[in-house]
Amino acid sequence: MQSLFSSNLQSLPLLARGKVRDNYAVGEDNILMLASDRISAFDVIMGEPIDGKGILLTQMALFWFDKLSDLCPNHLTGEAPESVVRVDERDQVSQRSMLVKRLKPLPIEAVVRGYLAGSAWTEYKTQQTACGIALPKGLHHASELHQPIFTPATKAAVGEHDENISFEQTISLIGSSLAHQIRDLSIALYSKARLIALEKGIIIADTKFEFGLNDQNEVVLMDEILTPDSSRYWPLETYQVGTNPPSYDKQYLRDWLESTHIHGAPWNKKAPAPHLPRMVIEQTAQKYQDVWALFKPD
Repeated sequence: MQSLFSSNLQSLPLLARGKVRDNYAVGEDNILMLASDRISAFDVIMGEPIDGKGILLTQMALFWFDKLSDLCPNHLTGEAPESVVRVDERDQVSQRSMLVKRLKPLPIEAVVRGYLAGSAWTEYKTQQTACGIALPKGLHHASELHQPIFTPATKAAVGEHDENISFEQTISLIGSSLAHQIRDLSIALYSKARLIALEKGIIIADTKFEFGLNDQNEVVLMDEILTPDSSRYWPLETYQVGTNPPSYDKQYLRDWLESTHIHGAPWNKKAPAPHLPRMVIEQTAQKYQDVWALFKPD
């Protein structure tokens, strides 16, 4: 697949460039969300693109928006993204873009965890909690939780880190009624997606959702959902409690970066990122391709 590190659309005004997405204004009501092939790790954008990553992310998000549409409305307009750009710009847009409604984003990441991994496992080892939520004794790395837990986080700007927050802090940010609605909806979305994934031989260990409000103050699912950039995907056949399961996401890249030295010292996880060898780019791309191959329609 041809790579696109950064889009350059002249027919629409650029609103923002994120870690992965370039957002363009389409009138006052809509946004063209274009997924580039950029990749970030430890909140630092790498200097090299991952071939075809943006297309895979977009197609996977569209798959999940369709599967979960009965639980929550989403931000898709249903119109073709290619219809709002010049003919000579359609190659940049095709397959890697979504035309979406403008919403008022809620200032939280709605994180749901069904298994003990990542920062939750690190916290559990010392405090027997995950993001402040008390958990039973005797759990191990990658243990399945008795029921999914809601562990929200703040939304960080590019180059900054998301921070876990308590449910009480979530209430202070968006109000009690909305906080309870987002918590219950997020767990319902995760629970349905987890069952669909299990049928494909995949465990969704955790994921994050983003929501916004429309003009009628209705909650709408937005941004990307259930992609390898926002979720921890494990192959079911090799899953084993007590180990760190191999994952279909950018964990391979994170592991490589953790072992990389610059001028004899470990990388400090600050920009600039180390140069990615071609092998690392190809192996990372393969992880994305492998998980999408399990879900994409025939």
